[in-house]
Amino acid sequence: VQLQASGGGLVQAGGSLRLACAASGRYTMGWFRHPPGKEREFVGSISWSGRSTYYADSVKGRFTISGDNANNTVFLLMNSLKPEDTAVYYCAARATGYYSGSAYSSDYAYWGQGTLVTVSS
Repeated sequence: VQLQASGGGLVQAGGSLRLACAASGRYTMGWFRHPPGKEREFVGSISWSGRSTYYADSVKGRFTISGDNANNTVFLLMNSLKPEDTAVYYCAARATGYYSGSAYSSDYAYWGQGTLVTVSS
């Protein structure tokens, strides 16, 4: 399984950014982030069908996960960005046969390389 995350960059507070994660197949996907000096944390997930999404409280209402099943790509649209959203963002995939998302990193078998998002104040 290969996951390729892209779309990170520098953005001002209040701005928007869209991350993409291209997978080598169709999987239940999650997004995590690793802020500087902090532990890795859950951002959100999308079910295998794409019909169900789940978000961390810290991003709920600002971030949206969507999927393009035809191209095995998952997107993370981030609006109203804050400096505390600065982190390396990772996409992750659950193993085949798991159809629901999860907030636990240990439930994900495959990880992308990460893309840096920096939000300036």
